Amino acid sequence: MIEFNGIEFWYWWVFALVLGAIEIFAPSFFFLWLGFAAAAVGLVVLLFPDMAWEMQLLFFGVFAVVSVLLWLRFVRPAQVAGSSGKLNRRAAQYEGRLTTLDQAIENGTGYVRLDDSRWKVTGPDLPQGTKVKITGADGAVLQVEEA
Repeated sequence: MIEFNGIEFWYWWVFALVLGAIEIFAPSFFFLWLGFAAAAVGLVVLLFPDMAWEMQLLFFGVFAVVSVLLWLRFVRPAQVAGSSGKLNRRAAQYEGRLTTLDQAIENGTGYVRLDDSRWKVTGPDLPQGTKVKITGADGAVLQVEEA
């Protein structure tokens, strides 16, 4: 018969690495926090090597719940607040940027060059070479005013 001698500290650290690897292939930030909990249990077991495996599992459950709740309370709101909401709206990302007119604005339309692209702009009639500030975007058309 196979004899079970308990769970040693390094088992928890290997489990933490496995959870970290799962996080790499299934990015959700959930497994990362479970990995932190497993690493913390490994540290506790290193400090108290005679701890029963049932207590280790209890500690893992508590640490996992606490780490996920901390993530939900502090880290996740900071990630959501940090996103600008302009990820897939390239024209909106240029808002507030200063540039020079590539082609004069005549009858309300002209062109500017931004990075590697040429953009249509709308605004007051201005000569070529005028510094303008991008104030907004309407689809793929930038709205500008004289800077």
